[in-house]
Amino acid sequence: MNTHSQRLDYSRHSGDLFKKYLDFSMAFKMDEGLALLVDIRASQLNGCAFCLDMHVKQAKVHGERELRLHHVAIWRESPLFTPKERAALAWTEALTRIAADGVSDAVFTEVREQFSEAELTELTWRVAAINGWNRLNVAFRTEPGSKDKLLGLEKAGLA
Repeated sequence: MNTHSQRLDYSRHSGDLFKKYLDFSMAFKMDEGLALLVDIRASQLNGCAFCLDMHVKQAKVHGERELRLHHVAIWRESPLFTPKERAALAWTEALTRIAADGVSDAVFTEVREQFSEAELTELTWRVAAINGWNRLNVAFRTEPGSKDKLLGLEKAGLA
C-alpha cells in the first residue's frame, strides 16, 4: 500500500515541458526490449516505483519473459542476458550511479565492444532520459499504475 500520496501532477503544471520531454523520450530507435531492460534497471536503482511498475508492464506486453524481468536486479549473476544486454546494463548502472572518478575505462571498453558509436550515444541518451523521468516521478511521488489505462498496460495482466 502506498503510504505517500502524489505531491502534484507535473505533466499538468508544466505541460509544454512534459510534452517536449515525452517527444524526446519517444524518439529513440534502439531495440525496444533492450530499452526496457535499461529503463527497468535505472528505475530499480533510483527507487522509482512509478517507472519500474510501468516499464515492467511494458516489457511484459512486449513479450519479455517473466523470469528475465525478475532477474534484471541480479543480471550479473543471471545466465539469462546476452553480452550486449549485460554491457547495456553495466553502462546504465555506471551512468545512473556516477562514481566520484567517473565511468571506468573497463565499463566503457565492455560497452564499446557491443555497441557502435551511434548505438552507444543513443544508449547514453536513453539512460539520461530514464534517469530524468525517475527523478520527476520520485520527487512528485507519482502513483504506480496510475496511468495504466491511458498507456494500455492492463494488457500486461500484472495488476
